Amino acid sequence: MRLEERNKAVVLAYVDAFNRGDFAALRRIYAADAVVQGVLGRGGMGFVLPVWQELHEAFGIQLQVDDMVVAGETVVVRYTERGTFRAPFRGNPPTGRSYELVAMEWFRLHEGRIVERWGARDAAALARQVGMKPA
Repeated sequence: MRLEERNKAVVLAYVDAFNRGDFAALRRIYAADAVVQGVLGRGGMGFVLPVWQELHEAFGIQLQVDDMVVAGETVVVRYTERGTFRAPFRGNPPTGRSYELVAMEWFRLHEGRIVERWGARDAAALARQVGMKPA
């Protein structure tokens, strides 16, 4: 399998595991020393997995791949992200309201595992759509 095909498959496996909330699979897809950067902070898997779990519990996040570009060890993805505010999140009570927004992630892979991930999403749009108080 070509490098680009393998890296695309790894990122699609990440999306599938993320959508299922399979945190054990996510740990296997990422390198042990991977660094993840996003709206809620930066850190290794010990930092990010609890954040992702908190987001899943609160919003049931689902990512739909809208576009993907693969160049060597780099994969860039644009998603439609959807969810419903169904459990408390950082002091905000659930409203039962749904949201939809554009999210993007930029991955660097090495030897078939994700070693770096940068994520960007419109957190203000999420807050407005689900009725959370401004930070």
